[in-house]
Amino acid sequence: RKNPFALFAVTVIVMAHIIALLGYLIMPDSTPNADDGSSLIKKKSIGFQVTILNAMKQREVEHVNVFTKMIFGQENTYNIEPVNYAALKGDSVQYILYGQKDTISAHVLPYIRIIYFGEGKSLCADRACSFIKKGDGYDFLTASGKTEHISYTEVSKEFNINNIEHRTYLLGTDKSGRDMLSRLLFGARISLMIGMISMVISMFLGVTMGSISGFFGGRVDKVVMWLLTVTWSIPGIMLVIAISLALQSKGIWVAFVAVGLTMWVEVARVVRGQMMAVKEKLYIEAATALGISNFRIIFRHILPNMFGPIIVIATANYAAAVLIEAGLSFLGLGVQQPMPSWGMMVNEGYNSNWESDGGYMVILPSLCICFIVLSFNLLGNGLRDAYDPQSKQRW
Repeated sequence: RKNPFALFAVTVIVMAHIIALLGYLIMPDSTPNADDGSSLIKKKSIGFQVTILNAMKQREVEHVNVFTKMIFGQENTYNIEPVNYAALKGDSVQYILYGQKDTISAHVLPYIRIIYFGEGKSLCADRACSFIKKGDGYDFLTASGKTEHISYTEVSKEFNINNIEHRTYLLGTDKSGRDMLSRLLFGARISLMIGMISMVISMFLGVTMGSISGFFGGRVDKVVMWLLTVTWSIPGIMLVIAISLALQSKGIWVAFVAVGLTMWVEVARVVRGQMMAVKEKLYIEAATALGISNFRIIFRHILPNMFGPIIVIATANYAAAVLIEAGLSFLGLGVQQPMPSWGMMVNEGYNSNWESDGGYMVILPSLCICFIVLSFNLLGNGLRDAYDPQSKQRW
């Protein structure tokens, strides 16, 4: 608590995990993978505002509960069309697409209702039709083929409430016209999830191999040390690429495995050294003399005394995993489209060649990576000082 930098890091990390947990509930674009965009508004700068014309998807969209939405998102009921102008004129929607000049006119009913378009059912006797004027409104065929009626007043009211939307993209849009803020927020979930699972994999392998090597020594120690030396000699990113290619697959689960299998060496070396020192203590000799199993001695009597160094290196591995995952995604070997990842977003901005006002596409995800990695490193330094009184600084 006396280390202000560590406290700042804890605050950032906690906030990042809250954002990752809430996910779609706090994202402006809550569609799966924040993938609701339009090429008409690609690469728009910070604070970009536009009018959106919502057109009803001509199929049923499942509405999920809050918990499912938080985890998987909620599909948009509408297809979005950015426009310069849109208005209801009689029974037609007249609009001008964003950046264009020609006026487009279409009947309003398919914009507000799911209409049956198929064979075998029609409201007209002489031709196929799915909706007709009737009295003070329209008769139309629903998706199930039933006939319903809607008045002009209801049409006008629903259109103005649901189909005309004014959006502000606080952090602009990416190369596909998707909301940058939403993708950055969801990218926190991807990066932290890969970091956490990769860290767990590396800690499990590292603690297990280091414990076996340090406790038993002899030939077992030589074999494990040979494996550690070989793995240590291969650059981490090259090993990750090799594992990804060996698995002949790309995606989030490959990132879990690849990143986790590259970071266990540091853990094993630390645990091995601590294990060799602690196993010589008198209470370990006493436990051995009492006939307690080696497994129980390692996991009940030795490892709990190494909690400090292990938790410190775990935070370092967490930061390294986030950084490696960003590098993998930048190279196209990690998370794949349309799932957002900070590394992939940096790549998209880089490939845009920093076009007019497009530098934010590189800077924003890069800042996210820097802040979260820096926070984990500061937390690791704070924990190191807390667990090692001899190196503790005076704040």
